[in-house]
Amino acid sequence: MKLDRSMNRRVLRLALPSILANVTVPLVGMADLAIAGHTGDASAIGAVAIATMLFDLLYWNMGFLRVGTGGFTAQAYGRRDFASAVRVFVQAVSTALSIALLILVFQRLYLWAAFSFIECSPEAEHLARIYFNVRIWAAPATLSIMAFKGWFIGMQNTVSPMVVDVTVNLVNIISSILFTVYTPLGFAGIAAGTLLAQYVGLFLASFIMIRYYGRLFRYIKIMSAVRLRYMKRFFAVNGDLFVRSLSLLAVYSGFTTLAADYGDVQLAVSTIMMKLMLLYSYFVDGFAYAGEALTGRYIGAGDRKSLISSSKVIFVWCLAIGVVSTFMYAVAGEPLFSIMTDDEVVISASGDYLFWLLVMPVMSCAAFTWDGIYIGASASGAIRNCMLWSVAGFFAAYFISRHFIYGVQALWLGFAMHLVVRTVYMSIFAGKYIYSRIQS
Repeated sequence: MKLDRSMNRRVLRLALPSILANVTVPLVGMADLAIAGHTGDASAIGAVAIATMLFDLLYWNMGFLRVGTGGFTAQAYGRRDFASAVRVFVQAVSTALSIALLILVFQRLYLWAAFSFIECSPEAEHLARIYFNVRIWAAPATLSIMAFKGWFIGMQNTVSPMVVDVTVNLVNIISSILFTVYTPLGFAGIAAGTLLAQYVGLFLASFIMIRYYGRLFRYIKIMSAVRLRYMKRFFAVNGDLFVRSLSLLAVYSGFTTLAADYGDVQLAVSTIMMKLMLLYSYFVDGFAYAGEALTGRYIGAGDRKSLISSSKVIFVWCLAIGVVSTFMYAVAGEPLFSIMTDDEVVISASGDYLFWLLVMPVMSCAAFTWDGIYIGASASGAIRNCMLWSVAGFFAAYFISRHFIYGVQALWLGFAMHLVVRTVYMSIFAGKYIYSRIQS
């Protein structure tokens, strides 16, 4: 396939900073697991997994603060309508802070409800509660950063999100180690490091906004931005994206919750496997972000030719990443697992599952790529329906196959099925929801 070289450069200019930022994201999760794995036993690793899942339940549901903001902003950018772009930013940050306030008010009720459903060892639950009670106070910063990142990406700027993410993640890793090893906080130091890093990130994002986009502040009209007629479309699209986030969370948290039923060792194995598998996805997500930014831009500008060209370039890159990732997992999968923990029982139990690291990259690259393109087009209804079908595919595959294969293997089969459903659905309906938006 012959690619447009200028479009290829444009895609790489957007994707590479996002990839660099994304690479540091799993390093934080891996560092948290490694700290827990080397300061405690399988219960400590399981506690980090469960506590992280609790925050996923909160924050993944709010993913629309980034993806919805990015899609709307990119389309406004394509139209050169900066007043609308700023209005989207005000709406997103206002929504983020309002939601954060509600989270802080109802945090105890949420924790009680969560552990009414989660089954784990008393040791893992105790440590997970410690982690949660510290990190929860980062909610205002965490949600606001989502809004900032979405707006920057929509403005065709992936360098600023990269700077924020890399800073946050490096501060997170360093401070978590220092707080855990060199202060009386102990295990709670892992969460304290995250708390500090999030507020550092919010300060940095605010500085970048003022420094590079201060000239757009003349468009800020807070009372106008929150008027019902403007907020109606914002929340209509983001309502669908909220369902998308709930669906993703149902798969990932369902995976962790069901894995916990098989004991701390299987939970630890599944958690580390998921972290390793997601290493590759952060490379693909860089191109998905590029797809989000460019799709919104070209739909806003009414440029069908560039829209199609950018999609082709992005898909070629994502497939290449999938193939290379499969090779890398084949070579380094087992050594990477050993880096994550020195618990011999956990390492030994992992051998039966490493196969999944080899098949997931190529199987999932199209799903991740389409996700970015659909988000850029604000095709929220299609995204919602796709994710609902994928959740059904995950649970159906698991509950049917667990009668024939060992439980945790059935979980991985269910995870693979949800990716297949996403790929097939979005491939079938791309013409209707993406490319038909612009007439030839």
